[in-house]
Amino acid sequence: MDEAELEFDFVRASGPGGQNVNKVSTAVKLKFDVAESPSLPEDIKSRLVRLAGKRLSENGVLTIDARRFRSQERNREDAIARFSALILKASIPPTPRRATKPSKAAVQRRLDQKRRRSHTKEQRKDVPSE
Repeated sequence: MDEAELEFDFVRASGPGGQNVNKVSTAVKLKFDVAESPSLPEDIKSRLVRLAGKRLSENGVLTIDARRFRSQERNREDAIARFSALILKASIPPTPRRATKPSKAAVQRRLDQKRRRSHTKEQRKDVPSE
């Protein structure tokens, strides 16, 4: 993936940092246009859209907010690492589900249990007096 596709915005972060918080923009917003990216195949794009959830805007831009550290550089590295992990997770195709069937013994156990439960409930009924 080309790093030129990534856009970084630096904003002021709340939290620890003392006077630094008021003066330096340490928080990083990494933006990546999933919909318009030429370097991602369509199947990875669709899985990435599903994985991104609320981090994806309506126009298909993925935004990762990193403000864990006090320095801009560490926050930038953190944002890139989180983005890479998301791309890596999206690149793994899901394993197809294999249809299975319950064994005869399992079906029989279920039916026996239903009969026992039905019998228990039947015993609770009030017998009408004549």
